[in-house]
Amino acid sequence: MQIFAIHPFDPPGDVPALRARVRALIAGHEAGWPLEGRSNNWFTFDAAFSRVLGREGLLGMTWPKRYGGHERHPLERYVVMEELLAGGAPVGLHWIADRQTGPLLLRYGTENQRRKYLPGMAAGEIYACIGLSEPNAGSDLASVRTSARKTPEGWRVNGQKVWTSGAHRSHAALTLLRTEEGSQRNAGLSQLMIDLDTPGVTVRPIVDMTGTHHFNEIFFDDALIPLDALVGTEGEGWKQVTAELALERSGPERYLSSHALLVALIDAVGPDPAPAIAQLIGRLTAEMWTLRQMSMSTAAKLAAGDDPMVEAAIVKDLGNAFEQAMPRLVQAALDADLAANSDLSRLLTWVLLASPSFSLRGGTPEVLRGIIAKGLGLR
Repeated sequence: MQIFAIHPFDPPGDVPALRARVRALIAGHEAGWPLEGRSNNWFTFDAAFSRVLGREGLLGMTWPKRYGGHERHPLERYVVMEELLAGGAPVGLHWIADRQTGPLLLRYGTENQRRKYLPGMAAGEIYACIGLSEPNAGSDLASVRTSARKTPEGWRVNGQKVWTSGAHRSHAALTLLRTEEGSQRNAGLSQLMIDLDTPGVTVRPIVDMTGTHHFNEIFFDDALIPLDALVGTEGEGWKQVTAELALERSGPERYLSSHALLVALIDAVGPDPAPAIAQLIGRLTAEMWTLRQMSMSTAAKLAAGDDPMVEAAIVKDLGNAFEQAMPRLVQAALDADLAANSDLSRLLTWVLLASPSFSLRGGTPEVLRGIIAKGLGLR
């Protein structure tokens, strides 16, 4: 059985020129970016840079022009995202809106929803988060308890979401809710696009071990949400959200979150490293190259209209393992040779603290391996 078929990655147009354009953009703005923010940078926020990308036509790249998009090929967008991540650019504010919320609204949203949100997203001025995880549910997404009860006035929403990245800076949350009372598991779920300034909606911070605030809790206390906030078909939220997760799981962010650390290691040891360090750099580079080929292949399959759910889960699982192993391997290889307060030392400390969260977002290894096993017919 062929589990991971490689699809050709062949973006149209002048790809070297596109890469050079993005690199020049980064070079013109990077002086003010903190070193630590260059790692795990799709959780680093910079509203001014998001607006710059919007003005440059590098957000909403694949969307129709009537919604502020640019009708570029999906693989051109992949090239841009790869360059931004590898360059350590702060892309966190617009990341979720551009990667999955906007595409989901294009697929399932109403015309009013598209016109309300998409032009601002493409301009880098409207940000979104996703309300999926809930307390005491672990990674069991189907155990959603936050409810939305339909009334003549609107949806009455009660409950709580957790680990909502960027909610404190977002304008809206695409939220998975139980809209059919008494329904179980993945039945009776729907998605609502909830404006976060609505009365009864409260966002509270979760600060991680690095002192960084990008995770949040969202509380819904009898919040009244307009009936036209429903995205797609009532009761089909599970099908919609699983399609959305394929967009989330396989992108270049799944192997580039620790990329700045590898660059810092190479810069620190110079052109003639010790044999053990040279071997480590070779190993990490080879693994990254392999993950890149798998990610690009999955992106090509998505661009062709296929559903690479298993491939996306494999990319995320292997990518997270790679990203989390890198700081431990670097620490073990250098040990006492690390100069205090060097760029390498600072980045290593940062990535060591941040990396446990890499396998939380978008599904834990157990969830991903369950998807893979099911795709292989093993469960």
